[in-house]
Amino acid sequence: MDETLESDFLKFMEVERTASPRTLVNYQLAMASCREWRGEGFTGWRDLGPDDFRRWLFEMMKAGLSKATIRLRFAAIRSFYKFLVHRRGFAKSPVAEVQLPKPEKKLPVVLTIAQIDELLALPLQVPLMKQTKPWMPLRDAAILELFYSCGLRISELRGLDVRDIDFLGENVRVMGKGAKERIVPIGGPALAALQRYQREAAVTNGPLFLGKLKTRITQQAIDLLLKKYLKLSSIPFKISPHKLRHSFATHLLDAGADLRSVQSLLGHASLSTTQIYTHVTKERLRSAYDQAHPRAK
Repeated sequence: MDETLESDFLKFMEVERTASPRTLVNYQLAMASCREWRGEGFTGWRDLGPDDFRRWLFEMMKAGLSKATIRLRFAAIRSFYKFLVHRRGFAKSPVAEVQLPKPEKKLPVVLTIAQIDELLALPLQVPLMKQTKPWMPLRDAAILELFYSCGLRISELRGLDVRDIDFLGENVRVMGKGAKERIVPIGGPALAALQRYQREAAVTNGPLFLGKLKTRITQQAIDLLLKKYLKLSSIPFKISPHKLRHSFATHLLDAGADLRSVQSLLGHASLSTTQIYTHVTKERLRSAYDQAHPRAK
């Protein structure tokens, strides 16, 4: 019975809420983690009360799990019980009363404009290896340019098709989280990089970015190409495609873009998600002030 409730919930999230595969996996793991914690004492989701979940919270904190992991698991269980209340006749959610630890406020790592320029130039500066096809460095350059030009998530960039790029309108149609579509402007350097890549690789339809076998590029391949160029750069810390997204947002705000516009460009459902970048900008302003003003200290 409880297995049916879980599978019904996951189906609901997939079909009606268009949750991503990663979200579905996280929800599945959270429910399994809770059941495993209860062990033989688990008699059903209807039998669990607020005190059970408070004990689970305490056990996870005692085990040293990060606040982010704990909050992610509880977010999944909250959604599950919300479904059980609205769709399966449960009286109330036992998780609603549980107070969670406050989230850790980690400011996103942001590259400087000089570091961005260095990274984006590298694909066309590295000598071609024998096994490297001539179009592949052009593809890498286009990928990095588009990441920074549009602030895309890696899944969004991977999923792009040729038809999503509008060279005349200078924009890209992006399918974001929850199957929400948005239109994002593309800068001149990124458009030029895309044109060079498409011309050399003869990419005229279907997936925009291709792997060695001329099929849609994998997420692993994108991660590897970024690591490759990072090693060749002078950037002293690890970066991911998401850090290029952070840099895109912060540089826009640094230059005076309004928060609502940046929220729309990033495809954030909530303005509060975008507001973390204002903290980054304030930190950078404070640092610049402390370093440059003669009476800052």
